[in-house]
This record gives sequence, C-alpha cells and structure tokens, in this order.
Amino acid sequence: MNTVRQIQRLNKLELDNAVAPEASWHRDHADSAWIYIGGLPFDLSEGDIITIFSQFGEPTDVRLVRDKESGKSRGFGFVKYEDQRSTDLAVDNLGGATVMGRVLAVDHTKYQKRDDEEDVEQMLNQGAKGDAASDTDKQEEKRPLLKEEKELAILLRDQDDDPMKEYMIREKRKEVAEAIERLNSGGGKNGEKRRHRSAEAEAPVSAKQ
Repeated sequence: MNTVRQIQRLNKLELDNAVAPEASWHRDHADSAWIYIGGLPFDLSEGDIITIFSQFGEPTDVRLVRDKESGKSRGFGFVKYEDQRSTDLAVDNLGGATVMGRVLAVDHTKYQKRDDEEDVEQMLNQGAKGDAASDTDKQEEKRPLLKEEKELAILLRDQDDDPMKEYMIREKRKEVAEAIERLNSGGGKNGEKRRHRSAEAEAPVSAKQ
C-alpha cells in the first residue's frame, strides 16, 4: 500500500511527464472500486465519511472498522464507489488532507466482506432502513448532496483553531438529520409554502359558507 508521500510523488511524476490517464499508475487498480482510509478522526461516523467522500463520486458501501468490545472507531475504514474512476479522484484529492486535526491516508485497495458483515451496500443504494426495498426502489435516481451535507463536509475537512468547531459540527449534524427527514417525508420549505398558500385559499370559501 502506498504512503501519502509516495502517492504525491507518483502524481507529480505523471504530471511532469504528461502521462495519459490510460497509462497512469491508477490503472493498476482499475479492477477495484474500494479505497482504504486511514487516519480518520475517532469521532467520525459512517455518515460523516460518506459526506466527505461523496465529493468525488457516489459511495455505495462504507466499512468503518470498530473495536469489537467497545464499538468505538479504530480510525480507519473502507469505502466503495459506484464508479471505479471515483477512487482515483478520492486518492489524489483526499490523501494527505487534514480532517479535525488528523491527516488522512487514502489509497486503492481490494476489500472482501466477511460473511457476518451487514449488507451496508444494499442499504446505501436503496436509501432505506430495515428490510430490502422493492426493485422499483432500487431504480430510483440517487439524490444530490443537500446543502446541509455540503456544509458539514466543509466543516469536517477544514482545520482551524476555532474553539467552537466541535459544537458547530454537532449542530450541523443535527441540521443534516433534520433536512434528510424533511426530504424523506416529502416536506421541506417548498412543501410548507404550498400548504400555507392552500390554507389561505380555502379560508375565504369557508367564511362564505
């Protein structure tokens, strides 16, 4: 597995020599849509990882390695993309990035799920909880990132000395959860406005009666 410096050196060498994408070192890993992520902040959840890495493609599976006894993150994991080419972007752009004071190590890898592992890929693809959804649900288009999710990704990615940073991240996570809940329930600001207009339109009619 390549280190951050090795990857940066390979990329610079290819850039200096104008190496075509077809001849890039990334092509050695074209048979796997998985990436390895090391150096993860221990407070990050699977949802946070998806938010950060969805900047470069659609994640279809995430495996955050946790301690078997405590359930706490061990600081590394794996992400699978829908499009294998997204792994190249993630490795090049997020390897060496600082997230909440820790430097990420991102590299191509192959990952084999164990028999006892939960089918997270199915849950992510369907965007549903619990049992598998119907074939119709599987064909639904994947939604773009919400504004709140993009803002959370920026907060997690940027490093600063703001003592309020952890509080801001917690609050933004709440906003993301609320925004997703509104989206799933078919609500949101537009829906609320439509309901208000509808109620105002019905008020004069009921008054005449």
